Formats: sequence, C-alpha cells, structure tokens
Amino acid sequence: MSWHQLSVTTNEHIAPELADYFSEIGAVSVTYMDAEDQPVYEPLPGETIIWPNTRVIALFELEFDPDQIKTSVNEQFNSGLSQWTYERLEDQAWERSWMAYYQPMKFADRLWVCPTGQEQHEPGTVCLTLDPGLAFGTGTHPTTALCLEWLASHDLTDKVVIDYGCGSGILAVAAVLLGAREAHAIDIDPQALTATEENARKNHIPDRITCYLPDNFVPFQADVVLANILAKPLIDLSTAISGLVAPAGCLVLSGILNEQAPSVAEAYTPLIDLGQPVQQDDWCRLDGIKKA
Repeated sequence: MSWHQLSVTTNEHIAPELADYFSEIGAVSVTYMDAEDQPVYEPLPGETIIWPNTRVIALFELEFDPDQIKTSVNEQFNSGLSQWTYERLEDQAWERSWMAYYQPMKFADRLWVCPTGQEQHEPGTVCLTLDPGLAFGTGTHPTTALCLEWLASHDLTDKVVIDYGCGSGILAVAAVLLGAREAHAIDIDPQALTATEENARKNHIPDRITCYLPDNFVPFQADVVLANILAKPLIDLSTAISGLVAPAGCLVLSGILNEQAPSVAEAYTPLIDLGQPVQQDDWCRLDGIKKA
C-alpha cells in the first residue's frame, strides 16, 4: 500500500490546530518535525514542546486528492503556512527499515551492541543483542555510548548494579553481560520496563535483571549506580541517587550537556569524588567514587 505524504512549515501557535485539522479531514497520522535546528533537550514531564518553526507532516490514503487537501488547508488557514512538499510514500517493512542506519557498535574493545542477525562473536568480547523498540537507548546516542564505554572499561565481576532511568535497559543488560551479578532497573515509564524485560530475555539473562517503577523500588546501596537521564532531574535527585551508591562504590551520570556539567557536579560533590567530564559531541559523562 502507498500513501500521500504532505508537509508544511508553520509556527508553534498554528501547528497544533493544523494537526487537528489534518486529522479531521482524514489523515491517518500527523507528526511534528523541527524545521530548523533547534533541539529540545528537557521538556517537563507530560509537556509537548513545539518548535518555533515546525514542519507538520500528514499521511493520507491514496483515495484522497493531495491538491484538494492543500486547497482545503489554505482556505482554513489564511496565513502562517509555507514550504509545502508532497511525496508518494511507498509501503515497506517499516519495523525493519531502521536496519539501514543501525549497525553493530563496539565499546572499549570489549562490548558489542548489535541488531538481531548482525551479532558479533569476537574472542574476548561479549555481544548484546538489541533492536530499537518502545524505549530510548540503542547505544547510538552519545549519552548512552558514554555509559557503555564506562561499563566496558571496568571490572564488573560479581557487582550489583542499579540502572536509574533504564529506558530500553541497555545499560543494565550490558552490565550483567560484562560480569555483574545482578542489575536493578528503575524507570517512571512502564513501557521502559517492558522493553528492559524483553531485552533481558533476548540476551538470555531475565533472571538477573529486576525492574521497578519508582514507587515499587525499596532503596538499597549498590556497587555501581548508573543514571543516564537529564541534568535537571539529576540535580533534583542528587541526594537520592548518591544515597544508592555503597561506600567506595561507583557512580556514573550521563544525559548532561557539556555546559551543564559544572551544575551537576556541584550537586554531587558533597558525597562523590567526581573526575573530569568525559565528552562526546555536545554531551558529557561524569563518574566518580562514593566517599567513605
């Protein structure tokens, strides 16, 4: 099956009304895309950020006439629309289309992260099988890659690990594959826990990873605590997260823009001896040892 895909640029005030109108006249899906280069890093919980210049993209079945759709929209919105584009979108195996962009990745010469069917089995390495799914975290983003590099560079033998804000569970799964005795994965999103449990099964370690919503997690101290979230929640939760680290245990923080590192470090230095930030692109990792 093929589809008509129409897109048009507008501002953040018109975009929601335009999206609703596309749906009213028969669009099967409507999405927003940044029309420029203005990334949004930290929306509030439940908040949808719309860029000042937004492309609104609508998908219609072939029975619709693209010219009539455009005419109807322009009649409804007298101004504020520009840069119309049209494309006939051919059907494909969408669930596998990501494979053109997601290839095996190696961290610290010890850990492979691979999509299904492309597993690597080099001597002296471990392979984590992971496909994009319901929750964030495949290793392609610098925030996750920085944590995977840390894990693959340290001896995790028989360690207990907490993955705070687990997303897909990639860090918890990697820790166990690299030798940790067990990992405890926490996230506010039930879909993240579903993804973590599925990835634990896919990697044959379901009995060594336990998942929790925050309200169901009873705090305890672990040898290694990973928190790959964002700067503001890292700062707000600094006392709670620091408290999860056992004396002389390791703390790894990520999801931090380079310019945010001093503020995050300040929140943790009362309890954690942090090293210098480790940077990748616009992002950095902070890691250190819990003071005795």
